[in-house]
Amino acid sequence: MEEPRTVRKIVHVDMDAFYASVEQRDNPKLRGRPVVVAWRGNRSVVCAASYEARRYGIRSAMPAVRAERLCPEAIFIPPDFVRYKAVSISVREIFRRHTDLIEPLSLDEAYLDVTKNKLELPTATRVAKMIREQIRQELNLTASAGVAPNKFLAKIASDWKKPDSLFVIQPHQVQSFLLPLPVGRIPGVGRVTENRMNAVGIGTVGDLYTLELSTLENHFGSYGLRLYQLARGIDDNPVVANRVCKSISAEDTFPEDIPLMDTEPQIRRLSEKVWKASHANARSARTVVLKLKTKEFTILTRSLTPPAPTASCEELTSIALTLRERVDVRRTQLFRLVGVGLSNFQDVEEAGSPNPQLKSDQQSDFE
Repeated sequence: MEEPRTVRKIVHVDMDAFYASVEQRDNPKLRGRPVVVAWRGNRSVVCAASYEARRYGIRSAMPAVRAERLCPEAIFIPPDFVRYKAVSISVREIFRRHTDLIEPLSLDEAYLDVTKNKLELPTATRVAKMIREQIRQELNLTASAGVAPNKFLAKIASDWKKPDSLFVIQPHQVQSFLLPLPVGRIPGVGRVTENRMNAVGIGTVGDLYTLELSTLENHFGSYGLRLYQLARGIDDNPVVANRVCKSISAEDTFPEDIPLMDTEPQIRRLSEKVWKASHANARSARTVVLKLKTKEFTILTRSLTPPAPTASCEELTSIALTLRERVDVRRTQLFRLVGVGLSNFQDVEEAGSPNPQLKSDQQSDFE
């Protein structure tokens, strides 16, 4: 007889426009104004945008020059990750009043397992309400929260009515909530995967639900099982506290295969994305990794371990582009994917001994 599934109580907390909100909080002149957290210039991308800026179509990871075109009156603020990290630590101190089962995803979001909470509040909804109120009162910032029986649903819920919202998915509401959703709302289903799904007639989670597991595996390989489970609201992944970070990476699959020299804009954007994510980690990364996948699905990786940990986004981008120059392929070779990663993490005090290494064919941690 199959064991009944344990019903967890999971809260996903996501700070609202975090970097931009910190800037607006600390400078009253910025409140109500379209604020874009980014370095100006052709090579920069948006780290965060206030909700006033988002009304113009500005989004994170957008090229800064495009953001400037969309809203010429936007106020550009260079990112201050040291300050954002200090605020993030204060947010996590609030989380710890309620549970020790905290899994940060970045500086501005985390999963909390409050199946048992320290204050013995009767419901996860009460816990989420209190956390949001404490963040508002003590830090003068707002957060959105999602409450659900698992991590997958909680993440969708936190985004459902942003900003400054709380949305709850009760166990008996899972199917009625999920089935009408477009497949693009599933975390991890990007634009390329969504287009592949649309091409075979899958537009909603309900469409996924009607398909046999074997059909999904034929279309999407091993990811088919995960899609089969998510369409049924099944996600048994636990909240993992104090997860040791081995690598941080981001990658892009292109809508069309492109030559190597055309990958520079994506490498720059991915480098900024990885640099932003790395600031949620209290440890320094020694190694930069570049990953490329050819049109024929051959994976090429190049890595560099400089004498000291990468000190800035500009340095990370420069190293990634240098690694690209070490890829020796014919000019006509086309590529379908590029990725940038940081690995070989160590505590800050350990990151001092020079040990430069260059490897031409290292298997990266994020393949």
